Amino acid sequence: MLKFLLFVILIAVAVYLTTRAIQRRGIAPAPRRQPPPPPRVMGPDDDPDFLRNLDRERKKKHPEHPEDPEA
Repeated sequence: MLKFLLFVILIAVAVYLTTRAIQRRGIAPAPRRQPPPPPRVMGPDDDPDFLRNLDRERKKKHPEHPEDPEA
C-alpha cells in the first residue's frame, strides 16, 4: 500500500512540474480569432451616386445657375 501511495504522489508531482514548466514557457492554446467587423454603412452624403443625383436634380430645377452657389 505504501508503494502505491508513493507512486501516486510521484505521478502527481511529475504532472504538476510539467504543467508549471509549460506555463512558464508560455505555451498556450492559440487565441481565438475575432470575427471581422461588419461593413461600414455608407450614409447618403458619402454615396457618390446620391450626390450625382442631387447635382442632376439641382441643374434640372435651376438651369440658369449651373455652378455651385457656394463656390
